[in-house]
Amino acid sequence: MPQLDFSVFPSQFFWLAISFFVLLFVMAKFIVPRTAEMINLRKDKIDADLNDAAKLKQKVEKTLEKYNAALKKASEDANASLAKTKEELDLAVERKQAELSAELSRQISEGEKKIATTKNKAMADIDANVGILVPLVWQKLGFGALSAKEVNSAIKTLGEK
Repeated sequence: MPQLDFSVFPSQFFWLAISFFVLLFVMAKFIVPRTAEMINLRKDKIDADLNDAAKLKQKVEKTLEKYNAALKKASEDANASLAKTKEELDLAVERKQAELSAELSRQISEGEKKIATTKNKAMADIDANVGILVPLVWQKLGFGALSAKEVNSAIKTLGEK
């Protein structure tokens, strides 16, 4: 094996050292600075993005607070409006019930008057017809003749009791 031949060992060591130092120089002068620059650029971009995100978060939180305050105010306004409308409707219902109650009382009173008038008229008609019908029925049953005057006096006597 040629690698283990000690006669070529110093020349291999020489070229190893030259290759190592050339690669070290290329890495130190070109590759590492570009990599460090990229890392710094990325770090700066990430920091800027984080700052923007923090600003946006604050802005969103302020907007959310305004939204919640507006929502709360709208809810309170709606509740107040509902309470006012309910109160107005309750008053309107009470007024309407009072009007209907008064109308019903009036109609009941008129109905009672009509009933009383009709009853009195019917009683007068009955009284008038009793004086005519009772003597006829009495006679048909064979009890003899009765006058309308006798029947009316008997009815008055029964009406007083």
